[in-house]
Amino acid sequence: MKDIFVPIMSTAQPLSPAAPIPGADPAKSDSGRLMSIDIFRGLAVAGMILVDNPGSDDKAYWPIQHAQWNGWTPADLIFPSFLFLVGVSLVFSFSARLRRGESRIHILFHAFKRSVILIAIGVLVNASPIIGLDLHTWRLLGVTQRIALCYLAAAILVLWSGWRGQPGRDIPFMDPVRNIGAWLDRKLFPGRLYNETRDPEGIIGTIPAIATALIGVVTGHWLRSARSTRTRAVGLLCFGILGLVTGQAWNRWFPINKNLWTSSFVLFTAGFALVLLALLYWALEIKRWRGAWTIPILVFGMNAIAGFVADCLVYGPGYSFTAKDSNGVALSWHEAAQARLESIVPSAANASLVYSVVAVLFCWMLLWFLWRKRIFIKI
Repeated sequence: MKDIFVPIMSTAQPLSPAAPIPGADPAKSDSGRLMSIDIFRGLAVAGMILVDNPGSDDKAYWPIQHAQWNGWTPADLIFPSFLFLVGVSLVFSFSARLRRGESRIHILFHAFKRSVILIAIGVLVNASPIIGLDLHTWRLLGVTQRIALCYLAAAILVLWSGWRGQPGRDIPFMDPVRNIGAWLDRKLFPGRLYNETRDPEGIIGTIPAIATALIGVVTGHWLRSARSTRTRAVGLLCFGILGLVTGQAWNRWFPINKNLWTSSFVLFTAGFALVLLALLYWALEIKRWRGAWTIPILVFGMNAIAGFVADCLVYGPGYSFTAKDSNGVALSWHEAAQARLESIVPSAANASLVYSVVAVLFCWMLLWFLWRKRIFIKI
């Protein structure tokens, strides 16, 4: 996930850092903020920064490296978790706005405007001097753009359908270069793709990615239902396990593949998100295990867009700016830092992990400053 939000800044009036809606029962509130969702989002932001900023792309431990093609690693679970949470949060937000009397057309216009802004931001950030500007290879696709399109598609379905309506053999579909998705992206965006011959956030792959957001939408409806909190938690867990098992079984015939966002990948990653949300919901909303331990994660979770920006401040210079080593060879900043850490830390993998952890801590300190000032960035 190398695309970063650069949003419009505003000072919001968020929940208290220590206690979002004290004593509120989520079963009795349409707009009540669930700490479990904020914690999940915070873990996803921290994981994104960790994965985006290894000291070495090749020497890092496998859990923080993306799968090259078929298969998965823990790093591949982060982006679909974001899309899942987009769907969950969308249900709570839209339900509250409809209850306040806002029209569906007004909400859709806002969703459309927000999506256009996100797409424009993603395109512009790809050309940012921090990332490295080259008009001839300016990448037009990206993570931010895919999130915007999935958000808009889910918004339309939520506003104008009931919740029940919301969610090749001769073509070398699974070939990394010759699959139809890569072919279409090369035709539409020649020379502007992330991997030169294909793009992990390509046009066709966005269609099944919408399904990930819609699973989040159905989950949001489930969390707002009149069922008891324990029934909701058990339902999340059961469907999560079903998704994991079904996705892994379907993988035998249609491989789990993040680049193509295959249906097996949708099922497997949604299963993971449901299981994790079930555990967080049980711990935070049912058992009420809250306290000081949640605040470091909420710093990320309640200011996620700022987390994307902070990630850009680390990732961009680290990969774009160069320095010379003792032999006069030019290295990117992250390569130079990796070389320095390898002279101190016992193994290359540990050195890469140290670099990633420092990146997370740096971003957290920036967001902690905003947290203390009550500044929350949104679009």
